[in-house]
Amino acid sequence: MSLAAEPETTDARAGRFRRRYGRSAPLPHGPWSDTLDVLLDHKTTRAYLRQPVPAGVVETLVAAAQSAPTSSNLQAWSVVAVQDPARKARLAQLASSNPHIEEAPLFLIWVADLARARAIASSSGTPGDGLDYLESFLVAAIDAALAAQNAVVAIDSLGLGSCYIGGMRNHPEAVAQELGLPPEAVAVFGLTVGYPDPARASDVKPRLPQSSVLHYEQYGEPVRPADLDAYNATLKLFRSERARALADGTERVARRVGTPPALKGRERLTQILRKLGFKLI
Repeated sequence: MSLAAEPETTDARAGRFRRRYGRSAPLPHGPWSDTLDVLLDHKTTRAYLRQPVPAGVVETLVAAAQSAPTSSNLQAWSVVAVQDPARKARLAQLASSNPHIEEAPLFLIWVADLARARAIASSSGTPGDGLDYLESFLVAAIDAALAAQNAVVAIDSLGLGSCYIGGMRNHPEAVAQELGLPPEAVAVFGLTVGYPDPARASDVKPRLPQSSVLHYEQYGEPVRPADLDAYNATLKLFRSERARALADGTERVARRVGTPPALKGRERLTQILRKLGFKLI
């Protein structure tokens, strides 16, 4: 898409930055495109209309996903499209009972997939020993994430909504059985897809200030207290305006990583991956 030449849309851009960062928003400047509008307007959708996605959408989303970069062109991922209500219900229970998995008309499960590369190596008369190493699993997981995020941008551009479901890693063996996955293939996350319910619409959620995540040339401070204070204040305002429970962003991070049980079963992931055929040397 061609870049705009910086005309009358500056206020609209500034509004998008304010929604994403709150009071700490930098002033947008430089080239712009419609794609940036889609990216900055992204929000998670957890409430869907009872309306199926149009025919051809799944294939279009996969084409967008396959347009993402992939390490060494290994394309070490697959995706399982689930629309059957009974299967969605079972997967929802495996993901700590996420009800919007059942409500969404489409559930895409993204798979870190070394099985295909193993089969290709075997058919070529090579053992594929390089697949036994942690690096290969990382390549597959990263490839799946890159592909899925391309699909999310496509979803947003079509007026649909989505939500990532990390709960697919709560019970990966049961998910693998439900989906019929071969050895050396594991669901790394799911993605609910459908038309957002306007009566239960979500909002663009604030993120950390750029000064907390953007480093030039070398990594600076891992924690900037002033940034965290500003972010916590922005989140509290965001939640209070929407009558939601107040909690600091830092408090939520601390709870999420505080103890092994907070990982909801995923603290056993290394052992489970090995059971699923990944050697992870």
